[in-house]
Amino acid sequence: MFRRAFWFTTGAAAGVWATTKVQRKIRSLAPDALALRAADKAVEGGHRLREFALDVRAGMVQRESELKDALGLSAPGEAERFRELPAAQPAPAPRRQGKRLPRQQGKRQLGGVLPQPPAGRDPHAPPLTPEPPDHQDRPATPNHPNDRNEDH
Repeated sequence: MFRRAFWFTTGAAAGVWATTKVQRKIRSLAPDALALRAADKAVEGGHRLREFALDVRAGMVQRESELKDALGLSAPGEAERFRELPAAQPAPAPRRQGKRLPRQQGKRQLGGVLPQPPAGRDPHAPPLTPEPPDHQDRPATPNHPNDRNEDH
């Protein structure tokens, strides 16, 4: 009687263990679990890549200091010998008063009005070159095979 009870209990325990193992495997192969595992691996790979980049930078700084010491470039008081020059201020860009028309007829623009020089500009200076026309300024070509007048 004890022998049958022992084998019954052993079989039941093995069945429960096998069922649990199979259920875990099925859950781990579900699409959500696979996506979560892939995302975790990607994040882990990103962390490893970041650590590698930091190690490379630290090695570069160390090697650069070794090379400077070997070449005698990093002497004490180097900051006093080589002062930085102040940064130059960029020149202000000229202001434009509006979009110029692409074509001119002699001294007159389309519309019959003489062009006025921008404020602060010498009126006797040569005229500014007109901006190149935008592709939107061109008329549509309805016979072109790719022009279907669709909004994209």
